[in-house]
Parts: sequence; structure tokens; C-alpha cells
Amino acid sequence: MERQRAHDVGASLEFAGKIEREADEPPFHHEWEARVFALNRLLLRLGLYNLDEFRYAVERMPAADYLAAGYYEKWFAAIERLLREKGVLA
Repeated sequence: MERQRAHDVGASLEFAGKIEREADEPPFHHEWEARVFALNRLLLRLGLYNLDEFRYAVERMPAADYLAAGYYEKWFAAIERLLREKGVLA
């Protein structure tokens, strides 16, 4: 049986607190987030990896890194991991 990972919290989200939404919240808070989003879409379209591989790369982040990272920071870490694993990055 695989060990529980940081993302797999199931119904135990009490620690996370309430989600506060901003009025007229933008889709991205920083330009780099939009770039990570676009990069991921491009790499998926090029077939360098698929959505399942991408999700699994996020899930494999070390627990401390996963819990400390923001949404698009997790995406960027997953993209970097996949490109290294596939030999695209050294």
C-alpha cells in the first residue's frame, strides 16, 4: 500500500481554514502564474506529458514543499520534475 501523500487529506481539511474569495478576483495574481499556465497547456498539447502524469508529478512533491507552495508553484514544480524525468532538462 502506498503511503499517504501531503495532497491526500480527504475530509480532514480543518487545518486549511476558510477560503476567502476576492471581489472581482483576477484569474492570475502575478504574470508568472499566467506563464506557468500557458507553458503547461503548451507542453500538454505537444504531448511531452499527459494530464495524468502532470497530476501525479504534483502529488509526488515532498510534503513540506507541497504544503508550503501556492497553486501555480505546485504546477511549476510538476512541470520541472516531468521535464527532468523525460530528459528535456538536465
